[in-house]
Amino acid sequence: MPYKLSASLTAHSSAVRAVASPTSDLILSASRDSTAISWNRTGDASFVQSSTLRAGSRWINAVAYLPPAPGAPEGYAITGGQDTVINVFALPSTKGEPNFSLLGHTDNVCALHAADDGTIISGSWDNTAKVWKDFQLLYDLVGHHQSVWTVLAIDGTQFLTGSADNTIKLWKTHKNVRTYPGHTQAVRGLALITDIGFASCSNDSEIRIWTMEGDCVFTLSGHTSFVYSVSVLPNGDIISGGEDRTVRVWRDGECLQTLVHPAISVWAVSTMPNGDIVTGCSDGVVRVFSDQEERWAPADQLKAYDDLVAAQALPAQQIGDVKKDELPGPEALTQPGKKPGEVKMIRRGDNVEAHQWDSASGWQKIGDVVDAVGPGRKQLYEGKEYDYVFDVDVQEGAPPLKLPYNASENPYTAAQRFLQNNDLPLSYLDQVVQFIEKNTAGVSIGGGNNQLVDPYTGASRYQAAQTPSAGAASDFMDPFTGASRYRAPAPPSAATPTHTSPPPTSVRSDPWTGASRYSGSTTSPVSSPQPLQAPAGNIIPVRSPLSFRQAHVTAMQAKLYQFDQALRNEISTGYLAMYPQELNLIEETFAYLAQAVSHPLDPPSKKLTHNHIDAIIQLLERWPQSQLFPLMDLSRLVLAFCPTAYADAALRARFVAALFGGAQWSDPWVSPLPKPRETNLLFLFRSLANIFQDGVVLGDGVWVQETLDKIGGAPYMVLTNSLRVSLATNLFNLTCTGLKEPLPNGIWERLIGLVLEILAAETREAEAAYRALVALGNIAFAAKEQSRPLSAEQTAVARKVLSSLPSTFPEPRIQGVSKEISALL
Repeated sequence: MPYKLSASLTAHSSAVRAVASPTSDLILSASRDSTAISWNRTGDASFVQSSTLRAGSRWINAVAYLPPAPGAPEGYAITGGQDTVINVFALPSTKGEPNFSLLGHTDNVCALHAADDGTIISGSWDNTAKVWKDFQLLYDLVGHHQSVWTVLAIDGTQFLTGSADNTIKLWKTHKNVRTYPGHTQAVRGLALITDIGFASCSNDSEIRIWTMEGDCVFTLSGHTSFVYSVSVLPNGDIISGGEDRTVRVWRDGECLQTLVHPAISVWAVSTMPNGDIVTGCSDGVVRVFSDQEERWAPADQLKAYDDLVAAQALPAQQIGDVKKDELPGPEALTQPGKKPGEVKMIRRGDNVEAHQWDSASGWQKIGDVVDAVGPGRKQLYEGKEYDYVFDVDVQEGAPPLKLPYNASENPYTAAQRFLQNNDLPLSYLDQVVQFIEKNTAGVSIGGGNNQLVDPYTGASRYQAAQTPSAGAASDFMDPFTGASRYRAPAPPSAATPTHTSPPPTSVRSDPWTGASRYSGSTTSPVSSPQPLQAPAGNIIPVRSPLSFRQAHVTAMQAKLYQFDQALRNEISTGYLAMYPQELNLIEETFAYLAQAVSHPLDPPSKKLTHNHIDAIIQLLERWPQSQLFPLMDLSRLVLAFCPTAYADAALRARFVAALFGGAQWSDPWVSPLPKPRETNLLFLFRSLANIFQDGVVLGDGVWVQETLDKIGGAPYMVLTNSLRVSLATNLFNLTCTGLKEPLPNGIWERLIGLVLEILAAETREAEAAYRALVALGNIAFAAKEQSRPLSAEQTAVARKVLSSLPSTFPEPRIQGVSKEISALL
């Protein structure tokens, strides 16, 4: 009888990476959702979820079963994953907590197996396998040059390991006694074959049958992509599953049956003592197939499953070249196939269908065929429409991979998605982008030829303006928000009559925009400050702080996730990637900010909490400096839009300390600053500016004093123009707070000193000078209003900078504010 669906087990929320079925009534599954599940068969053919095992904090990639022992009459479930810990659970696990945790691996645990005597073997990305007995490390198996992807315990003293170095090794205790070369790519699965030896499967799409002495008896070819898992049925038939979404049943070197799955990948296969097959797939479903009719699913479920498989879209390149007008019609399906697994395409109207021959069931539709037709015709791939579906040959000898692409999307985005979906390193990124650009014949992605585009966010890249000619005013453009300074027209010449009058005293002009402060300007409230030349009339005091709230939240999120995936994909950095709970908190943070930024007057009702802040802090402290800037940018927004989340003084102190750490504040200062450090410094300053807003609680002022002391320790001349503007904004914002309530003496004195230092040192960036100048004006106003006059030394320094600044920056706004401050002094 052919194999047909018996049960579909749905509880995992992400890809199922491993399955084990030690008895005909028990299934263990492990998933990227950070859990493992034990399933038990009920009286009929169905299974129920008996317990969920909290198997780790990140992806769980391996699961195995340990036979019953004292204290565990139903045996143990063993799990391993990205957090490098092997957890052991006594079944049934009612609490879901491990009974034992085995520590020793330093990277992702991706393979587990157990011998009948209770010996456990584990394989890891740290290039080693480890053997455990009585939940203690027995010895290390060291010899592979790359990750150990698969392990097999022959008995308590003999073991097989397969590696990304393309070899299989046989071990007796801790000694390597034989190496089996032959596969041309990573070895992904091993299974013992009684009376012969063992079977292995590989990314080279082949399954090899070996004797223990090292002879390759024969090779099974038929899979069209990576083969991830292999198992053996009680009758000796071999089962394999892989990236081509199929499970294949092999007998005597021939493919007996092909079971197509409605998923991208079949990650794992296992066999039961009763002859049933268990599979785990990328769609998060565990499936059981049986060749016994009494265990088949009801007819309606079988039809629904077949319809689901038939609805999948197959790229033409997966099947072969397609010439639609030369294909036969449905009548071709009346002729039997020549062998199991044979694929035949027919034309039904304007559509091309792929059907596969199964000796027991006849021709079965496995999908609709699409091809890469280029712009102008949409095509389906994995249920979505694309302009192109390309073949990409990543490695010679390996089957081509499918790369879907829309002409309207950023090629870097498509390339990142392709690499992520195929578990390929990001080192291929530029190569894949070049492939896309070459094969789309220069399709425009938007913008003129001179427009520079950030390949990661799609946003315009800042390009420094040409050096202005003598006497020309230099424009300041914010390289991160794109906001430009608006410059008022040049003052009229003496020959041009002017008709101006001072504004009414009841109307205050905004010193940054020149508009009436309370005029209900249509300027978006989330825009970055866009200062103008100061208008006529008194400016000082300026009581409203500036903030940095403008953001492209979606691009920021995409960049952060791209970095997370890059860390996750590299063996040496996998442990740094986000844990599932961190990922959930970060996703919630982005969801909150997306609404807060786009609808600032209607913030989300569900607020962020200290848990969200703690997750950001953990990542700031853990991630490499070169990949911190989207986290630093995220922190800037959280500080602007979520003040209640970090209201706790201790948490705020940790947050600020993490931001200074992310900006490498304690590292030596060099000129020019490395670009990653400059970027992180900019987000640090902008984050601090977003803290110093209306309503900020100074408390005892210690944290503010410490912050000012750190800022004062930076060599001002090393800072770029953007950094200087943001730093001056911090000091100005703090003076706004000082207008509302007297600042503690220590903060007051340090603030005055820093403002005067900037004004004395600044000779090139007028915007920084102007913001620091307005800060000095607020200080002078507060000193007079609060009867806390400046010292004679401070007054002397202030008068000196006020006399020299207008000549350094001959702008009317600077001249006007300087006169106001001189009068206050």
